[in-house]
Amino acid sequence: MAHHHHPVSGAKLFITIILNLIITIAEIIGGIFSNSLALLSDALHNFSDVMALIIAYIANRLSGKAANEKNTFGLKRAEIIAALFNASVLIGIGVFLIVESVHKIIYPEHIKSIWVIGFGLLSVILNGASVLLIKDDSHSNLNIKAAYLHLLTDVATSIAVIIGGVLIYYFKIYSVDAVISLLIAIYLIYSAFDIVKDSTKILMQYSPENINLDEVIKEIEKNEKIKNIHHIHIWQLNEHDIFLEAHIDLNENLNAEEVSKLIDKLEKEMQKFHITHTTFQVEYNRDDNKQKIIRRKNEF
Repeated sequence: MAHHHHPVSGAKLFITIILNLIITIAEIIGGIFSNSLALLSDALHNFSDVMALIIAYIANRLSGKAANEKNTFGLKRAEIIAALFNASVLIGIGVFLIVESVHKIIYPEHIKSIWVIGFGLLSVILNGASVLLIKDDSHSNLNIKAAYLHLLTDVATSIAVIIGGVLIYYFKIYSVDAVISLLIAIYLIYSAFDIVKDSTKILMQYSPENINLDEVIKEIEKNEKIKNIHHIHIWQLNEHDIFLEAHIDLNENLNAEEVSKLIDKLEKEMQKFHITHTTFQVEYNRDDNKQKIIRRKNEF
């Protein structure tokens, strides 16, 4: 059973990596010559983008590898692990930017504003191009979404740097870019938190939030040949593959061919819940635990 989703372009990711390397090197040079902590901070942010994009690129390649004897699921969770790592780094960068912004507000420094404005514009242009390159892929891929957020916040940060440069040039207000960067950092943490939460839930095998377990049970038990369904597990392997396994009690002793037809019917019915893989353990007159969810505590 196939669940179609938008394919991720490795070539677009590679081009984006090159663009962000250029931005990072340029802003380091600009930060040194202008004495701008804002530019150096933005360079650090862009360098984190380079690392995030490299991880995203590698994870994208790994997730496409076929399953084998040692990895029967393949490496599809590589992207989820990368998304969790990238988003966690985003939160760390956000905290760092908050600390640095507060420090700059308290202790403003003289900055050569023309350098700040020039390199800020370069960053906006190249980051804007990067955002457009991977925008479509970010809608259907949690890992690319994390990288996309990196780039989007870089555009916003660079705009803040430019605004700060302009205000410094005309009004000598050295602390304004720190105030704007503080707001951006708070937004960065807020945006990354959702990715950390979603990727952690997948890795911890939470049931997908968009699936109502009671509706799944009703759909299965409305079949006249089925007495009940129990010992149910629903989880996600990655963003696109949802698994269901359960025990099914039959009302009558069906032969193997009849059981196969019943399972085929159930698999088709599960498509409406976007469940892509099912495993049903079919039982008749078996004395086992009939709880829908087996609530068993760990013993130590």
